[in-house]
Amino acid sequence: MAEDRSFLFLLGSARAGGNTEILARRAAKELPRGVGQRWIRTAEVPLAPFVDRKHDGEDLVPPAGNERLLLDATFAATDLVIASPVYWYSVSASMKLYFDHWAGWLDQPELEFKARMRGKTLWGVSVLAEQPEQAEPLIGTLRKTAEYLGMRWGGQLLGNGSRPGDVLLDEGALKSAEAFFAGADLVRV
Repeated sequence: MAEDRSFLFLLGSARAGGNTEILARRAAKELPRGVGQRWIRTAEVPLAPFVDRKHDGEDLVPPAGNERLLLDATFAATDLVIASPVYWYSVSASMKLYFDHWAGWLDQPELEFKARMRGKTLWGVSVLAEQPEQAEPLIGTLRKTAEYLGMRWGGQLLGNGSRPGDVLLDEGALKSAEAFFAGADLVRV
């Protein structure tokens, strides 16, 4: 049922209101009423650099501050939408740091991170100024992440644009956005 679903949109752009966010919001507009949506700009909840401590022999520090906020938001969602422009063939730095922290969460058995991620759906939304093939490493990262954690892969929505607002000229991407979440088994209200 639609009201049982909750989408977390993680905006990884260095620019608020950029092309990737425009495309993600266009897709989200088609979600049925009753489907929860939470939007977080990763740049506005900065994370400390990730330090891998699992082999240091020290106790792992439980997540706190912005890290806790992102962990709780991640757990609360049934669907995670990674909205990141393609930067150097991959996700943005803030999104990559978020994923790096997943490694630390996996190392803390009390969080049950892998078990709690299993069954969620991971989606990607990206805009790039190059050919769509340039997004293949980013798409592979998201798809492999979903696979590793036992998540469903919802798919990748791609648009084209460089200057702010350019994605609004990509009629194919806008049309795809209208149907992007249609395969999410959501009941339209």
